Amino acid sequence: MWSRRTQHESGLPSGRLIYSDTSGWQRNEQALFSRQHGVTGKPDYLINDGENIVPIELKSSNAPRDGRPRLGHVLQLATYCLLIEENYGTRPSYGIIKYADQQFAVDYDDALEAQLLDIIAEMRDSLEAEDANRNHAEPWRCATCGVRHACDQALK
Repeated sequence: MWSRRTQHESGLPSGRLIYSDTSGWQRNEQALFSRQHGVTGKPDYLINDGENIVPIELKSSNAPRDGRPRLGHVLQLATYCLLIEENYGTRPSYGIIKYADQQFAVDYDDALEAQLLDIIAEMRDSLEAEDANRNHAEPWRCATCGVRHACDQALK
């Protein structure tokens, strides 16, 4: 009863929690991987609502003032949908981005998937051409990056 109330108060959809990568629950160190697309990711939560597996991405910042989720966050969520489809054999119809002050349900449709696949292809082309450069416009991102130890472009 306590866990159902906590889940409801968190704004997460009702259903069975099948994956968590947050410290509030048991942490899952196993990343999802797509062999077909060469991408990996660790969504904050996956909830099975009986019809869908819903990826949920938590953000500590407030939602953008324009009333829409940030494009990078939408593409991150779309990546999780792609990973769910390959790893669980079911295509999510949507995912949730939960900011500190607002949440957005984002439809995972053919157009969003196509946009994601185009960006993955661009990234792969940049890596193969050895033309990939990190964006250091926000130095704090570099300082907190999870792969900083292996990056040859990390800020000192």
